Amino acid sequence: MSPLWNNNINPDDDQYKVLIKRDTLIDTSRDNRPVKIKTYYPVLPTDAEGKEDCSAPAHLRPSHKLPLIIWSHGLGGSVDGAAFLSRYITSYGYVITHVQHLGTDMSLWEGKPGHPWDIIRDMKIPRAATLNRFQDIPFALDNLPDWYATQPEINALVDLDTIGMSGHSFGSLTTQVMAGMMFPDEKGVLRRNRDARFKAGILYSPGPIDHLGLDEPRDVYGSIDLPMLHMTGTDDGSPIEDWDYKKRLDVYNNVTEAKQKLLILKDGDHMVFNGSRGKLGQNPNRETHERIIKIMALAYWDAMLKNDEDAREWLNDLAAKEWLGDDGSFE
Repeated sequence: MSPLWNNNINPDDDQYKVLIKRDTLIDTSRDNRPVKIKTYYPVLPTDAEGKEDCSAPAHLRPSHKLPLIIWSHGLGGSVDGAAFLSRYITSYGYVITHVQHLGTDMSLWEGKPGHPWDIIRDMKIPRAATLNRFQDIPFALDNLPDWYATQPEINALVDLDTIGMSGHSFGSLTTQVMAGMMFPDEKGVLRRNRDARFKAGILYSPGPIDHLGLDEPRDVYGSIDLPMLHMTGTDDGSPIEDWDYKKRLDVYNNVTEAKQKLLILKDGDHMVFNGSRGKLGQNPNRETHERIIKIMALAYWDAMLKNDEDAREWLNDLAAKEWLGDDGSFE
């Protein structure tokens, strides 16, 4: 197994302590729509007098601003998904804010009899709910600076000029839209809603949309112009519909305007990226897969948001493939 790009990185442990703040932003332009947020931020090293620890790496000193990553949850999810991943990434010098999307979140099933997956499977999600979800992201980006300003510990850290976008499943679809993917409005007209504030993205279980009966995939995905890392697994089928992981590759295969990378976990299933199981059985590879997800995500963010040349070289060379070994493929 090849070494990682940075000797200070431990695949199994956080680097610095991570704290969390929660709140709800209100969008008055959309009938006072509540948008819950959950922000992870690190406690960076200081000396005995509480001053900046100059012995720490430059990108982990309090005086150095940290990139911001936005996370969007899957259908029926919440801001509490993927905690294993966000806590780990944050501990290596990032601020991560999770956004909750009313109408496609846990409110779909909470308090109702039966398993959430069964409840959601019997539902038809209106187009308006999906479009509202997409609007939550630019709304959050517009309002987070003022919210961070009320949180001195976070405001001192976050770099609002260096932002990444990510999400799981429906959150991946949300990321794709922010990256420039075409999506039909309520009248069925394809629209592009690219948010130029994002520098890079990660898709955890990319979201194909051919079930909407659209034309050529290139017409939908080809307008994406954001560099992204796509993660899926050979068991990453849809919990709601009957198709396998290969359909998730449609996104990767049809983006030509920006460099994309693809990680496919051997026997990786849909829920391993979210840190939960849903109705899936135990996965004997879960610990290994979570370890890989954390490292590959951190390497990508380091390369794209921190301009870490060692991380970029590690990803572009054979080193990442050698580190991954027989547990998956990477290209």
